[in-house]
Amino acid sequence: MKSEPDAYGIDDLRREGTTLWDGIRNYQARNFMRTMTAGDRAFFYHSNCKPPGIVGLMEVTETALVDPTQFDPAAKYYDAKSSPDAPRWDCARLRFLGAFETMLSLDQLRELYDVDQLPVIRRGNRLSILPVPEETALDLLERLGPFH
Repeated sequence: MKSEPDAYGIDDLRREGTTLWDGIRNYQARNFMRTMTAGDRAFFYHSNCKPPGIVGLMEVTETALVDPTQFDPAAKYYDAKSSPDAPRWDCARLRFLGAFETMLSLDQLRELYDVDQLPVIRRGNRLSILPVPEETALDLLERLGPFH
C-alpha cells in the first residue's frame, strides 16, 4: 500500500497506531482493497519521494468501511457523484506493526524481483494498492529484517 510520506508516512502511522486507509479513487486499487481481510498484513511503501520504497508493515483490522471523505465537499477526495445511500468508495482500517530498520528502495526491488513477483515495480504503475504474492511477501520480510 503506497502513500507519499509528506501526505501520510510510516511515522504518522507509528504515532497514531491505527488509521483509515481512505482517499482511494481508482477502481482497480479499490477492488484490490476489497479482497483484503482482517488479519492480512500489508507493506507500507513510501512513494513520490527519493528514494521510494518499502519502509514498514501494517495489519488490516477492519475492511469494507465507508470512506467518509467522499461525502465532504471540503475534503481532497470528495466525490460529488457519491451519496450516503449509494457510496462508491470504501476504506480499510490498518494498524502499525513496525518500521523496518532498512528500507528496500524501488531500485533494489527491481534488481530482486520481476513484475509477476512484485507488481509495484512495473514502470508507470500508479496504483496505490497492489497484491503481493505470498512467496514474495515472505522473501521480502526476510530481506527487510527487524523493525526499529
